[in-house]
Amino acid sequence: MPRTMPTRKTKTATASKAPAQQQTTVSLETDSFFPFARYTSLVGVHTSLLAFSALLLPTTPTSLLLKGVSIIPSSGRDAATQPRRDVVQVLTENPVRTVAWICAGVLILQGWWASWVKTWSLDMRSTAKTAATLNNAEATKQKLERKGGSYEQIVVRILEAIPQSVRNDRTLLQVFGKAAAMTVMASMLFHVVAVLFGAPISSHPLHTYMMSLLLAILTVLPPAYTLGVPSLGSDSPSLVSRLTWIRLFAELSPRNPVERALVYPAIGAMIGCWAGAIPIGLDWERPWQAWPLTPAFGAVGGCIAGSLIALVVSAILAFAQVDRQAQQAQAQAGIAKKS
Repeated sequence: MPRTMPTRKTKTATASKAPAQQQTTVSLETDSFFPFARYTSLVGVHTSLLAFSALLLPTTPTSLLLKGVSIIPSSGRDAATQPRRDVVQVLTENPVRTVAWICAGVLILQGWWASWVKTWSLDMRSTAKTAATLNNAEATKQKLERKGGSYEQIVVRILEAIPQSVRNDRTLLQVFGKAAAMTVMASMLFHVVAVLFGAPISSHPLHTYMMSLLLAILTVLPPAYTLGVPSLGSDSPSLVSRLTWIRLFAELSPRNPVERALVYPAIGAMIGCWAGAIPIGLDWERPWQAWPLTPAFGAVGGCIAGSLIALVVSAILAFAQVDRQAQQAQAQAGIAKKS
């Protein structure tokens, strides 16, 4: 019985199908690794609320009520005789209260931001594992397709299902508790470092600690919740966790957008806090030079700047990667047509 040879049309269809399938997989991987639209919107909301927590939250009616100031405007003679209080006066009259309110607002925002970054990190890990499995194993693809659904639907289903399997309330609470404990320990370490750098030892201990707590919330809480608290164990996960922390915060070498979203704001907060201490040494005798207002506002401003820089750098690198992948796909499509 003569054996039928494949026609040129069949070869061309098979060759053109492979680049299309590869391009679909690349686009799915890129969208999951760097959700540009969502990331940009969340960074805008996060940085705006950080600025609100630093500048306006300590002057809200709730904080003024705790201070004993009436929020109900008086009428007649009382309204005329009541002194007007500007924002600078409210922020500078009690530095401890101001920094405490900033810590409260920043704690809520950083907890929300860390939860989203952790979700993004889980999505990225599951995408990498899924892409490696589906791209390198044709048998796995055929097995999944027999269970129902197209190739693209199966990829999207796995990307959505894998992170959900590791999200339960008890685990998240335990991880957040460990991250909070590490944040408190880091605040004590920052307090000692601030004293060694010249902060008052006995005259303003609460002022220094509130500034240290704010710096710890900005720099330690998000990576501790996202990456996990490093342990001193000898097993492989503990070793990988320690090496990751060393690579990110000692070598300062983030490799993906998630790591840049954790490292750059932390570096910005540190630099902003250090730079914010410079105006205190000037002999201007202004109310806003009170310790530790300028380091606290500098830390928040540096964190905001770091978040924006991380967004810009990650976007540029992601778009450059998409362009390279598109050029490679076009080159492979051209080779397939010639053959």
